[in-house]
Amino acid sequence: MSNMLKEALASADAVAAQLADTSRVEALAARLAEAPRDVALTVARGSSDHAASYFASLTMSRLGVPVASLPMSVATLQQAPLRVRGQLAIAFSQSGKSPDLIGTMVALRDAGALTVAAANAPGSPLAAACEWDLPLSAGPELSVAATKSYIAMLSLSAQLVAHWQRDEALLGALRTLPDALRAAGTLDWSSAVVELRGVERMIVIGRGLGLAIAQEAALKLKETSGIQAEAFSSAEVRHGPMELIDRDYPLLVFAPRGPEQEGLVQLARDMKARGARVLLAAPDDVAEATLPVVQTAHPALDPIATILSFYVMAAALAAARGRNPDAPRHLNKVTETH
Repeated sequence: MSNMLKEALASADAVAAQLADTSRVEALAARLAEAPRDVALTVARGSSDHAASYFASLTMSRLGVPVASLPMSVATLQQAPLRVRGQLAIAFSQSGKSPDLIGTMVALRDAGALTVAAANAPGSPLAAACEWDLPLSAGPELSVAATKSYIAMLSLSAQLVAHWQRDEALLGALRTLPDALRAAGTLDWSSAVVELRGVERMIVIGRGLGLAIAQEAALKLKETSGIQAEAFSSAEVRHGPMELIDRDYPLLVFAPRGPEQEGLVQLARDMKARGARVLLAAPDDVAEATLPVVQTAHPALDPIATILSFYVMAAALAAARGRNPDAPRHLNKVTETH
């Protein structure tokens, strides 16, 4: 069994460990609730940036606070005079070591932002650079392909928003998330391995909270299976990318519960009618679903369980393609950009 698969299946325990002590998250949420926030910024790269996408979607839809992903070069290379006093700036990272990530958070803190580190490595330089440290508590991650740290970022994001909003329904649902993750790790996505074993390029589609896991899935398909997978919103794919989709073109569509689901399912129908090879990850009440998903105790948490089912499939797909998901070519676990 690959480290990627072991670590993905350990996500339930990582989230349970996180939920065992929510005191720091609750304290930060109380601080955020003290005064209105006009905007929030996220700072991240790779899988961590996809986690930031989930945080952004959840924060905007539930709290109405606009969230933007900040290009780090604006702060580090261009040294722009960012007007962020009193605003939230949160950095997501597995290692907490990348120099441009740390430099950006130092600049934001100096400019008066409320800076938060959501990092997995204890005592990281990123945590030291920020006013607030929210450990992911996922434990050591050996595979280059991040899995449990990504899921821990999603879980932490949901906790922060739930406490910030004082949403008892979401808080209650979070307490059952470890069990939902355990169930998600047992689902059979072997049909996707069969469909994607010989694929060289494909599109992954999501929208709303599901876009974050579409982005993450596309990255994992690249780094663990060498597939040129690109992620798009179902709204965006109907523009330029639609030209690529013809007979036998492979699509993976994530359609969890939520207001976006109907449009995602309709897109899957349309593309199947065109002759595309459509893999649709959706609840069992969606007749066209080809990949099963776990319905958690709250729709906002469904993408977290769904990405775990994908990770299990991705590890199997990499092995079927003769690749080692723990050690992708040309990649390192810690990427130190400047």
